[in-house]
Amino acid sequence: MAMKCSICGREAVIYRKYEGKVLCRKHFLKSVRFKVSKTIRKYRMIKRHDRVVVGISGGKDSSLLLRLLWEKQKKQRHFQLEALLIDEGIKGYRDRTKKYAKQLCEELGIPYFEYSFKKTFGKTLDEMVRIEKKKYGYEVHACTYCGTLRRYLLNLGARELRASKLAIAHNLDDEAQAILANYIRGDLLRAVRMGYVPYFVEDEKFVVRIKPLRDIPEKETTLAAILLNLPFSLAECPYVVDAFRGDVRDMINMLEDKYPGIKYNIVRTFDKIQPALKSMIKPAGIKYCERCGEPTSQRICKTCMLLERVGKE
Repeated sequence: MAMKCSICGREAVIYRKYEGKVLCRKHFLKSVRFKVSKTIRKYRMIKRHDRVVVGISGGKDSSLLLRLLWEKQKKQRHFQLEALLIDEGIKGYRDRTKKYAKQLCEELGIPYFEYSFKKTFGKTLDEMVRIEKKKYGYEVHACTYCGTLRRYLLNLGARELRASKLAIAHNLDDEAQAILANYIRGDLLRAVRMGYVPYFVEDEKFVVRIKPLRDIPEKETTLAAILLNLPFSLAECPYVVDAFRGDVRDMINMLEDKYPGIKYNIVRTFDKIQPALKSMIKPAGIKYCERCGEPTSQRICKTCMLLERVGKE
């Protein structure tokens, strides 16, 4: 027998074990929209006259984020909205996924911009990984290059677009995994930088990042994107081989299945103790990279150090 919505009795599309509620399409999407709007209001993520750039990829999370912010902007019209995609140059992956990002932007009438590793750094991620392996004789973790260089380009691109906010599509699962991974590694400095509006030393070259999807579980971002008929790709990056992050994800999912609400508990507990962490651990003062001029805590930024490793074959 089909489940019925706890609110209206219509056919349900989801059972939220952590809430004990069954929801139909209408009330599920209403709930997602409400959570995102509440997060934006509570943390004052978007203010009047903001220029918001959304980091998109063609995946479910960023596609949903762009759609929900578009809905909000259409109603309120007090902020501007644009989209920014970073093309790492992963053959057979990014060239497929970015077509969905372009399609969604065209459907919504949102300006689309693209920055690439090749144009900015002179090499694609594929080329960097190949050079690293050839020079040093082992398989490099591509995520080390990708994560650092993507963050660099997102900030650079958003700043050049004169954005006041950079919206990134981290969902509840992403946050819970990152929090627990930082605990296990003992990386308190990275933990301090997390949050709804990630903490950093204020500097005119940093664009403020916001995470409107932080309260939405990954399964729900997927379902919402499907129900809204958004164009998106479910393709997984071929470089996703980080066993540690995968183990953390599997452990949290196992606990969530057995004890519904664990993911929310991880994030809420972290939010309560983060102020104490901030008072104990102060980030290093901002300097400017001697090579590229971007803000960093060191003499040479991590991006330039990584690029130096693959500078010559």
